[in-house]
Amino acid sequence: MFQHKLTGFRAAMGAISAVGAMALGGAASAKDLTMGTTSPTSSHFTISVAMSKAIETGMEGTNVSVIETGASVDNVLRLARDEIDLGLATTDILISARNGTGKFEGNAIPDTVALYPYSASILLIAVTDESGVTTLDELDGKKFNPGIRGSAAETLTTGVLSMFDINADLVHGAVGDAVEGIKNRQIVGYSKYGAADSVDASLQELMTSTKMRLIGFTEEQEKAATGAMEGVGFTTLPAELIPGSEAMRVPKLNVFFLTRTGVMDDQTAYDIARSIHQNMSLLTEAWPQLADYDIAADAVATMEAGITYHPGAERYWREAAGS
Repeated sequence: MFQHKLTGFRAAMGAISAVGAMALGGAASAKDLTMGTTSPTSSHFTISVAMSKAIETGMEGTNVSVIETGASVDNVLRLARDEIDLGLATTDILISARNGTGKFEGNAIPDTVALYPYSASILLIAVTDESGVTTLDELDGKKFNPGIRGSAAETLTTGVLSMFDINADLVHGAVGDAVEGIKNRQIVGYSKYGAADSVDASLQELMTSTKMRLIGFTEEQEKAATGAMEGVGFTTLPAELIPGSEAMRVPKLNVFFLTRTGVMDDQTAYDIARSIHQNMSLLTEAWPQLADYDIAADAVATMEAGITYHPGAERYWREAAGS
């Protein structure tokens, strides 16, 4: 980890109510970095490990420790508590943290910034075929896992269910717990972000033994979600994404790796962005769908759309994109 000037705050950072005070801070050069990710059963964990190798390759003498976390919200809170140096999160969570809305209501972390984008992520709500559930409304009264506690999936799923008075019997737990619960018929399904237009590794595993069904959003539900949740967009999933599935509308968000300006200096942020860009082959080995991904162009495009980047990372991406 970095050696920060904020060490005096560490003991006081046990709750989100204290995170606003963390906007002040200092930084030092990078040698050891801790990367907050998600559940090891997620495809996003796989690409995170590849990113750690890319950073180590591009930053001589730097070691990146990859740790399992509860994903987006949990990673932002860990950044605020000075427990990690960078972590993945979706667009809506980044915006909420900066503005003090949603999960961060009244407790903004205004120096939360992006280092680099890497994916568009879709929310897959999957249920067993034998459950008979075909719509979100039919989750009412059913045992259902809304996502990893502290994840963007949990935040969006529980928000939508609450918005429409769908009283599912929510069973919280890690992705592995949800998969086992579905296999053992203890819950009917789960909610999970996965890489755009592809089936997440956990769902692939489930489908080897259990017939699954995907659930989409109605037009009314889509309008309500986009109106109430900053940074949430929608996309159309193609038919037959899994056997028998129809085309449907589902939430879509960009995914970034974030840090805070209070804990990372400009040169380190620049070098991380450069290392990711110059070692994209390592990422493509883990996620072949990134083969045609222009990460520099996407970084600049998200900047132009209003996403705030670390000044050091922004400098690199603008140079790389020639903008």
